[in-house]
Amino acid sequence: MSRPNARAAHTAAASAAQATQQTGLVVAGHGRHCVVETADGQRVICHPRGKKSQSVVGDRVLWQPSQDEGTIEKVQERRNLFYRQDEIRTKSFAANLDQVLILIAAEPEYSESQLSRALIAAEAEHITPLIALNKSDLPALHAQAWSRLAPYRACGYPMLSMSLSHDSDAQLQPLIEALTGKTTLVLGPSGVGKSTLINRRVPGALAETNEISQALNSGKHTTTSTSWYWVDRASNTALIDSPGFQEFGLRHIEPMQLAAYMPDLKPHVAQCKFYNCTHLHEPGCGVQAAVAADEASGGISPRRYKIYGDLFAELSEPPRY
Repeated sequence: MSRPNARAAHTAAASAAQATQQTGLVVAGHGRHCVVETADGQRVICHPRGKKSQSVVGDRVLWQPSQDEGTIEKVQERRNLFYRQDEIRTKSFAANLDQVLILIAAEPEYSESQLSRALIAAEAEHITPLIALNKSDLPALHAQAWSRLAPYRACGYPMLSMSLSHDSDAQLQPLIEALTGKTTLVLGPSGVGKSTLINRRVPGALAETNEISQALNSGKHTTTSTSWYWVDRASNTALIDSPGFQEFGLRHIEPMQLAAYMPDLKPHVAQCKFYNCTHLHEPGCGVQAAVAADEASGGISPRRYKIYGDLFAELSEPPRY
């Protein structure tokens, strides 16, 4: 075959392959494998074209059918990507989110450091965070937890209180309204009520998860760790369940940018004497001056300032590998 004919044949083959590509939504995944939902609602196990998977739950992709499975050909441009990063690896939760629901509970006691880290990761990707405190049926513990959240309410973060195990749908209406019409990542440690929330809003979700897990577990596949659930397709309301975590690394955040992602610190940065102020020891620092102020009048909580200092030190450390 002459070179022009070979080129033409290659172009024709590429065009034919593109013609059979379909658009889809990644609804589950673990490792290199994922489940793609087609335009007509079918779900297909897909693999990446190369050695490394680039897709995450929430991605819109182009995929190529192959017998009873498929191949991811391209991940379409994302609006955002919510992820965490430590010294060793990056863990992507989901893409193309409208908001992140950070679910905490009166019991077990939540970590302010982990809460702040999740909020900073959301701010960095311009994703709206929503904090929900569960287990209001434990009045004393709930009151203590709600009090600890005062600095976060002062920051302007939207916040809800509820008992997912005891409240009626009518009592959960503020949460239901906050989720309607949005793609929401549900984030939080184990034991706070994520599964209860998913199963209340998506009847049969547990069965759906088991079906996906069994599919991904067949042969070379592994159990899914993140899953997309339609609450209501007509209104584009979806929940993404994520695995619990013990640590939330922010190695992708530059230490000098940290204050910009903390709404209680950010307004005071302009008052600093030096443009490259770390807000830790410099004279004439607007942030340090605000720490001593009354929180109710826009001051910075000493607990929040300590979290900033600890994070700045952590992010300034050189890699140890």
